[in-house]
Amino acid sequence: MRKEIWCTLGPSSLNDRVIARLGEVGVSLFRLNLSHTKVDDLPRIIEYIQERTDVAICLDTEGAQVRTGDITGGEITVQENTTVTVCRECVAGDAVRFNLYPDYVIDELVVGDLIRVDADVLIRIVGIEDDCVVARVLNGGAIGRSKAVTVLDREISMPPLTDKDTRALEIGKQMGVTHVALSFANRASDVEIVREASIEGATVISKIECLNGLLNLPEITDRSDALLIDRGDLSRQVNLEKIPALQKDIIRYGRDAGKRVYVATNLMESMVTAPMPTRAEVNDVFNTLMDGADGLVLAAESAVGKYPVEAAIMVSKLIREYEHTSRWREISHATTPLSPLVEPHGGTLVDCDGTARQAGATPPTRSLELRPAELLDCVQIAHGAYSPLNGFMGSAELDRVLRDGRLLGGLAWTMPILLQVHEPVAAEIGLGERVALTDGAGKVYATIDVSEIYALELEDLATKWFGTSSSAHPGVGSLYERGNRAVAGQITLVDEFASAYPDYELTPTQARLVFAQKGWTKVVGAPVRGVPEGRAESPELRALEEVRGDGLYLGPVVGPTKKDDFFEDLMLKSYQLLLTSESYPKGKVILGAVSSYPRHCPEREAIFDAIRFKNLGCSHFIVPSYQSSEAGAPDLDLHRVFEAIDDLGIVPVHAHAATSAAASGRARTTTLAAVS
Repeated sequence: MRKEIWCTLGPSSLNDRVIARLGEVGVSLFRLNLSHTKVDDLPRIIEYIQERTDVAICLDTEGAQVRTGDITGGEITVQENTTVTVCRECVAGDAVRFNLYPDYVIDELVVGDLIRVDADVLIRIVGIEDDCVVARVLNGGAIGRSKAVTVLDREISMPPLTDKDTRALEIGKQMGVTHVALSFANRASDVEIVREASIEGATVISKIECLNGLLNLPEITDRSDALLIDRGDLSRQVNLEKIPALQKDIIRYGRDAGKRVYVATNLMESMVTAPMPTRAEVNDVFNTLMDGADGLVLAAESAVGKYPVEAAIMVSKLIREYEHTSRWREISHATTPLSPLVEPHGGTLVDCDGTARQAGATPPTRSLELRPAELLDCVQIAHGAYSPLNGFMGSAELDRVLRDGRLLGGLAWTMPILLQVHEPVAAEIGLGERVALTDGAGKVYATIDVSEIYALELEDLATKWFGTSSSAHPGVGSLYERGNRAVAGQITLVDEFASAYPDYELTPTQARLVFAQKGWTKVVGAPVRGVPEGRAESPELRALEEVRGDGLYLGPVVGPTKKDDFFEDLMLKSYQLLLTSESYPKGKVILGAVSSYPRHCPEREAIFDAIRFKNLGCSHFIVPSYQSSEAGAPDLDLHRVFEAIDDLGIVPVHAHAATSAAASGRARTTTLAAVS
C-alpha cells in the first residue's frame, strides 16, 4: 500500500479551502485531537468535515496523560528557584499558580516527585496542602495551555480514557467516525476498552508514547489495528538520543506483525511559521520513510501552523521521492513525474534547446528564411511549450489533428503546427538534410532535421482547419500566402529568438521551478489579451477563489512582431501596477508574458492555449469568452468545445456559466459565473 499522510485539523485548517486542498494533496485521514477540542463542539466539527470531504476522521483521545489546564494568554513563563502552586480547582494559570488535568492527579502526587511540565520546565514537589501542592522550580521556561506533564521517577496509574474521551467516543459512534487513536497505550486491556467504546469495526490505532507502551509493545500490537509512534511524548520519558533507534525498532516490530505503523511529531515543525522546512526535517522525514513507516502524521503544522497545505505538499513530495529511490537517476529540472504539479502534456517536457551544446553538431547543408511567427514556433517547441511536439508536423500527424483533434499517439491536440514553403523552395530540400532556419537578416536561430516534405491541398486544408476556404478569412488568407508544401522534422534551437518582454516571459521549466519554490500545486492559468478593466474584483481572482487555487499565473499574450508593442507594453505595465499596488493578493500571483500570435480559429486555439498553460504547470485554465467580430455572427460556445475532450489533463474554468462545480473538487470541468 502507498505511504499515507494524516493531518490534524485545527484553527488553521478547519475551513473549506484547506480541507479541500488537503484532500486533493492526498491526505487519507483527518485527526481531531481531543486534548485541544471541546467535547460540546465535537458534533459540529465532525459534521462540518463530513459535509466537505470523504476523507476519514480519527478521534485522538486524551488518554492516560496529565496535562496543564487553562493558562492566561495561552503561555506563561516560570523562573528558576521560585515556588509555584499547583491547584486542584480550575484557575487562570499564571507564573505562580496553575492547575493540572484531570484534577484527581493532585491526590496522586507526593513530596519529592520530580515533574516535567511542557517541554523544558522541571519542578519538584516540596509541600502538600488541602487542595494543592507546592513545588520548587528547578529549570525555568515556558508553559503552555494543555501541555504534557510527566512524573519522571515513578508511574501514576490512570484509566485509558478520560470522562471527556468517553463522551467524545459516544458522539463519534453516533456520527459514524471509523478511526480512534488511543493515546498513551499502556497495556493490551486499554486497547480493548477503547474498541468497546467505539463504533463496531472501528480501526483502533495505539499510540506508543510512554514507557509502559514500550514494555508491553507485543501485547498492544497484537490487539491493535495499527501503531502510531508519537516521538514528542515518548521523548519525555525516554532520552532523546534513544528515539531514532526506538523508532526503527517499533516500525520493524509492527511491520513484522503485519500492522501498519505511523510516525508523528516534529516532522515539519518549522513550517508552523515558515513556508519551507529545514534540511534536517526533510532528512528526518525521508529517513523515517526509509525505516519502513507506512505513513506520516502532521500535527501542529496542519492544526495551528501558517502553512498547512504547503506542509502536506512537502510530505507528499518526499513520499514521491522515496517511492522512486529504487534506481539511481540524475537530478533534472522540475519536469519529472516526481513533481506534484500537473504533468506536462504527454508526460514529459520536450527539450530541443541546443544553444549550450553546439560544439561538434552536424552543420546544416542549406538555410531557410522563416517568418517571425514561425521562428516563435521554433522557440516554443524547443522550450517545451508545445510538448509533446519536438518539431513541425508530418502529413499523417496533420491529418489526425484535423480529423480527430488528436496526435498520432492519441493525445488530445487541435492546432496544426506547420512549416510551409513554396514548391520551388521545397524542391531544393532533401530528406534527411539538416537545414538552418534564419530570420530575414540571415541569422540562424534553429535547425530542422527534415523527415518529410509533402504537398498541401490548401483549400481542403483551410476548410478542415478554419471551416471555410475563403481567402477573406484572415487565417485562410495567411495559409494561402505561405506556400503549398510543408517541411516536417525535429528542430533544435541554436540561438534564442529575443523576446520583447524578457523580464516577464518564463519557459515551462522556469515556471514550474517558480511554482515549486512557492509550494503551489493547484495553479490557475489566465490568458489575458487586454488591459485590466479596473474592476474591484477581477475575474482571475474570482476563478482563483472558486477553485481554491494556490496561485494564479497571469499570462498577458504578446506577439512576435513590433506593430503592437505600444499596446502590449501598456497591458503588461497595467498588470504590473496592479501587482505592486497589491490589488492582487501578495504572494498569490505571477505575471508572465505568453508569446503567441493570432491563429484565427478560436475553438482550436482555446484547446491549444490550455495545453500551453498545462505545460507551464497550471492545473486550471480560464477559458476566455469569445465574441465574434463579424456582424451577425454568433458568439462561440467554448464550453462545448472543452466538454468534447475529457482527457485534456487541465481543468477548464469557463466564462458565462451560471453555476459552479469547483467547490466539490471532484468535477472534471469547473464553471465560473460571469468571467469575461
